[in-house]
Amino acid sequence: MLCSMAILTSTWLSAPAAGQSTGGAASATGLPPLIDRELFFGNPEIVGAQLSPDGQFIAFIKPYQDTLNIWVKKAAEPFEAAKVLTADTKRPITQYFWSRDSKYVLYVQDQAGDENYNVYAVSPTAAVAPGGEVPTARNLTDAKGARALIYSAPRKQPDRLYIGLNDRDAAWHDLYRLQISTGERTLMRENTERIAGWFFDLDGDLRLAVRTADNGDTELLRVDEKAFTKVYACSVFELCGPARFHKDDQRVYMETNKGDGVNLIRLVLFDPATGAETLVEADPEKRVDFGNAMFSEVTDELLATIYIDDRQRIYFRDKGYEADYEMLRKKLPGKELSLGSHTRDERFWLITASSDVEPGETYLFDRQTKNLTLQYRIREKLPREALASMEAISFKSSDGLTIPAYLTLPRGVPAKGLPLIVVPHGGPWARDTWGYDSIAQFLANRGYAVLQPNFRGSTGYGKTFMNAGNLQWGDKMQDDITWGVKHLVAEGIVDPKRVGIMGGSYGGYATLAGVAFTPDLYAGAVSIVGPSNLITLLESIPPYWEAGRKIFHERMGDPTTPEGKKQLERQSPLNSAEKIATPLLVIQGANDPRVKQAESDQIVVALRDRGFPVEYLVAPDEGHGFARPVNSMSMFAMSEKFLAKHLGGRHQESMSDEVAARLAEITVDPETVTLAEKVDASSVGTPKPEVPLAATPADYKATIDAGGQQMSLTMSRRVEEQGDRWVITESAQTPMGEALDTTTIAKDTLILLERTVKQGPVTIDLMFADGKVSGTMTMGEQERAVNVDVGGPVFADGAGTHAVLATLPLADGYEATFRNFNIQQQKPTIKRVRVVGSESVTVPAGTFDAWKVEVASVEGEPGGTMLWVDKASRRVAKIEATLPQMGGATLTSELQ
Repeated sequence: MLCSMAILTSTWLSAPAAGQSTGGAASATGLPPLIDRELFFGNPEIVGAQLSPDGQFIAFIKPYQDTLNIWVKKAAEPFEAAKVLTADTKRPITQYFWSRDSKYVLYVQDQAGDENYNVYAVSPTAAVAPGGEVPTARNLTDAKGARALIYSAPRKQPDRLYIGLNDRDAAWHDLYRLQISTGERTLMRENTERIAGWFFDLDGDLRLAVRTADNGDTELLRVDEKAFTKVYACSVFELCGPARFHKDDQRVYMETNKGDGVNLIRLVLFDPATGAETLVEADPEKRVDFGNAMFSEVTDELLATIYIDDRQRIYFRDKGYEADYEMLRKKLPGKELSLGSHTRDERFWLITASSDVEPGETYLFDRQTKNLTLQYRIREKLPREALASMEAISFKSSDGLTIPAYLTLPRGVPAKGLPLIVVPHGGPWARDTWGYDSIAQFLANRGYAVLQPNFRGSTGYGKTFMNAGNLQWGDKMQDDITWGVKHLVAEGIVDPKRVGIMGGSYGGYATLAGVAFTPDLYAGAVSIVGPSNLITLLESIPPYWEAGRKIFHERMGDPTTPEGKKQLERQSPLNSAEKIATPLLVIQGANDPRVKQAESDQIVVALRDRGFPVEYLVAPDEGHGFARPVNSMSMFAMSEKFLAKHLGGRHQESMSDEVAARLAEITVDPETVTLAEKVDASSVGTPKPEVPLAATPADYKATIDAGGQQMSLTMSRRVEEQGDRWVITESAQTPMGEALDTTTIAKDTLILLERTVKQGPVTIDLMFADGKVSGTMTMGEQERAVNVDVGGPVFADGAGTHAVLATLPLADGYEATFRNFNIQQQKPTIKRVRVVGSESVTVPAGTFDAWKVEVASVEGEPGGTMLWVDKASRRVAKIEATLPQMGGATLTSELQ
């Protein structure tokens, strides 16, 4: 759900600062020399190389003006002859791939960490753009405030990508065919069926879709010409999904642990036409889940299967590849080998050899001649001889469950009475693995033992182990971390008075939970983008995670039920902030779409208000983890100094002037932190109308602007009197068809009584009475019941919203709050209407002396509306709105 510490710290920064010094226990006997932090986290010289399919080029990542960018060279040339392809100086580019025909390098990029990625293409042979430094890169998706997903780059259609865009509906990605050479985009499927993913066969034809059902089950759907047919499903507490089509292009390889008697994920062949399922392989040692499969792009045969146990295990099915692999292992002993990119004919491969003390050596391997040629070493200047070994261990938790973990001990000193840093991984549905880990090595070099526990709920160890973490955030999952500390203390390895905890994302939550629920265990803690309130975390998840909302509720806890809400409140560190007695450093990115800044703000304020010291860093240009070099280096400089102060390890005092200045800029005084206003929905009343509702028809023309792309639509409102009620119908004619919204409201109070929404296959029928909302939501073949206590009457919601607001006693300084119902999130929201001034506005219907009226969330939710209400007639002349459900698009509507 969240992410791993590796993701949070996989940024690479500027060149090492001149000089280094130590503090605290700097002179500890036997420890290797202090390694400059920039050798761990600074920009690598070269990383991420990929062969073009035709074998003519090698692309790679290398700094350009201290920011990671894409470079390219001819395969036979030295790396010094490479030319830079991109020149972004604000955000590092770390994700790219070659088009199938080798004509383009494709990469993804977001803005300031908002995770709204676009897909770009640049030609490796293009000339430098006039007046520029690099060739022109084309933004193929060009979506503002929306997130592009790449589903397929079909081998037989090399100039094509299949992508998803959520610019129409932020919760669901529509399917597009994208021509790389021209940028032409063609809508294939409008996603009105809650599809979470699309799956293509070897010919590039759409064959399957994955959907998360209302109960959290995963459904595999066969995509027919005009409909979907469910062909496979597994429960919310199981995992299943397609991996790749078989070479017959009829059956599909699937990974699944479906079945009462099945624990470990296995690889099967499944026939969508008949439902037949055949086992291909499960872990021969019966220890871990199926990990990965290697296929030949030449023959489409299965080459090898991979399992991640304490260490990696590979089982070959192709004798030729197995012989090559064994030869490479003899040449590169003690290292794990990763087969990376390769030429189309599979003669040339890029091979990476790594270990716990080797970040990676990249080689070019010629399968025909068996020549192995070193290309580069990742982090060449990092002294390998000073790095520490990582050991797989296990221990018993509070209930006797065996917890696997990794332990890194500082080099050169006895494993006795050491200071310890626990580093819980993110996710939490992820796991740590053996190998080079920059965080572990950095901390070990500072003199700390480092424990990385794969607590219950971690993936890879079977569904029984994973499901043992259900509803256990802060409870048994936290016990697993606590008992790992106890185990190392009992072994004599760790000094119980010098234990710290540091983590990002879920690891940040575990850090906050550790100091809140076990306040005597830790002497220092660093929480990086960690959620402090599980209810607000679930309420603010990105719209495009809508498919997983039920899964979160089942695995974390359901805030829509009394028992679930109580559980989540108890497990939220914020609600136990008064127990925290551990020095705490909190780190946050202001643009984080997963863990909002409010999660960190509120724990900082809670500690500040009780007079407990807390330190705080907020980077205004970062998201879920720090990517900009100067920000990331500032974070690590602050963190190691903080840990040294409270646990007695070593730290490097020196830093560049740029880092020192930036650290000062992003350091926040807790006294200056303010929180969004909190309003109890049950205490919110209903504004009183001053004038009658305008029952005259109204027609509007509107434009939606989404990232420079415009969509025109017409809207009309009709009001009908039915006894003591008004029935208001609003219709919108859009390129996707007609949308209808009908509300029934009480004639005297204008309180909402009923609402029906219809668009395509979506129908929503709701009743509002006694402070509750009930009804159904139907999307295609799926129907979901709605039953929510909203705490009181709902006002100015649905069709007629703006006309209802226009009846209020508008005047300079007027404001009022009222309750809406968020259909997507199934919860009440509080809005504030406020007159911000008077303004003359001209629209096709005429020129009006209007009240300028602002409508926005009291609780700081995104989106907002500005209305221009004619003072004389109370007609709404103009509307401007931001649409968070469409990725931040803007709507402008004018009365005709």
